[in-house]
Amino acid sequence: MNWLALLGLEGWAARIRAATIEGAIAAEDRWDLARLEWAEEKRRLVWIVVLAIAGAALTVIALILLSIAIMVHFWDSPDRAMVAWIVAGTWVALWAITLVSLVSTGKSAGNPFPLTRRELGEDWRQIKERL
Repeated sequence: MNWLALLGLEGWAARIRAATIEGAIAAEDRWDLARLEWAEEKRRLVWIVVLAIAGAALTVIALILLSIAIMVHFWDSPDRAMVAWIVAGTWVALWAITLVSLVSTGKSAGNPFPLTRRELGEDWRQIKERL
């Protein structure tokens, strides 16, 4: 004997079952999206660490070479001074490029998981509309 059919709750139970299945599929999709975005976020964080280390190393090198270039500038031969300034300028340029890359990567990392947050916000809005 089917008690749900006798009580007229069969349609309600089917809707609950369908909503549960749909919710499970949606949760799995959100989990996959969060996992993909976390992988992207990890790559971005690793890149920030690598650029920070490179920036620190290049800063030390640039300052050492800039100091050497200033000392060499006062030597007798003007050719040695020009070469020292060119080398120091090259290191400073590499340092500046690394710094710009670090800043731009850091700015793009300021908004983690945008797609997951948007999807969860949309889900929450739909849930509130149904209530």
